[in-house]
Amino acid sequence: MKGKKTHPNLKKLAQNIRDILSEPEPKKCFLVFAHNGTGKTRLSSAFKDFVKKTDKATGAKLEGVLYYNAFTEDLFTWHNDLEDDTERKLMLNKSSSFFGGLDGFDIESRIRKLLEIYTDFDFALYYADGYITFSRETTNARGEAVTEDYIKISRGEESIFIWCFFIAVAQLAIEGIPEYSWVKYIYIDDPISSLDDNNVVAVALSPCTIAERQRD
Repeated sequence: MKGKKTHPNLKKLAQNIRDILSEPEPKKCFLVFAHNGTGKTRLSSAFKDFVKKTDKATGAKLEGVLYYNAFTEDLFTWHNDLEDDTERKLMLNKSSSFFGGLDGFDIESRIRKLLEIYTDFDFALYYADGYITFSRETTNARGEAVTEDYIKISRGEESIFIWCFFIAVAQLAIEGIPEYSWVKYIYIDDPISSLDDNNVVAVALSPCTIAERQRD
């Protein structure tokens, strides 16, 4: 194949991607196709290490990657209230710069506009305390509308929520919010692996849906 190029390892591939994206007339997107288990997540880590720049004096991040991958999902962990089994919370690892610019930007509304495309549960973000709770409107035995609080959402619902959270943060970075001025690249690694078929299609079509809602 004309123009075919091989790389001895993921580090060299990550370097090549960085070089292509940094050319005088840089590409805006770079698509990588690979089967499961071949190193897409490891590639995202290698790419992150190549492009990150920090202030040597303060350690502050100057340039880096906002990425969606298994590491992003690990920033969210469940506290299931094993003692009382009532107040289940999704905890945030606030030490990550991923959450560094959320306070004061009404991130809940941004996430909710995305989330309602896919599902019917709601959430509340307690940023200062570092956790999220979920709720859902249901009907009781008498046919009355009631709200179930502190629900445990499914793995698929959790994945779609984190995806919406990521897109909302990416929007802040693209809009030039100072707290995300360090974001030079956005790296997306397989956002649909835990989703059912309906949500896979919904994620694929969501850019069009989001654009239509923004016009409205």
